[in-house]
Amino acid sequence: MLSYTVKVLISAILIVTITEIAKRSTIIGAALASVPLVSVIAIIWLYHDTQNIPLIANLASSIFWLVIPSLILFILLPIFLLKLQWPFYPALSISLAAMIAGYFLMTLTLKWLGFSHFG
Repeated sequence: MLSYTVKVLISAILIVTITEIAKRSTIIGAALASVPLVSVIAIIWLYHDTQNIPLIANLASSIFWLVIPSLILFILLPIFLLKLQWPFYPALSISLAAMIAGYFLMTLTLKWLGFSHFG
């Protein structure tokens, strides 16, 4: 239980810290947020919990492939919807839905190409 509490606290501290930094400097906040902190932390926690190197390699590979459709959010939200002055929450919702559709299409494509850990 202590392990989970430590994981949650460290993760929450990172998110709050990045948010507070972004209030002062969006470029520094963006730079910190763009570092795959969540992915690195997840990989570290997974290693700590399992020591299963093939599982960690599959996670890292899956993260790589799923970063591509996650970019849909960062293109659609600021470049199109917010620039067209859509209200924030509808724009975010549409961007998230498009990103989820992108994930679905990417996983189907990777299954079709024979990536075993997407099956």
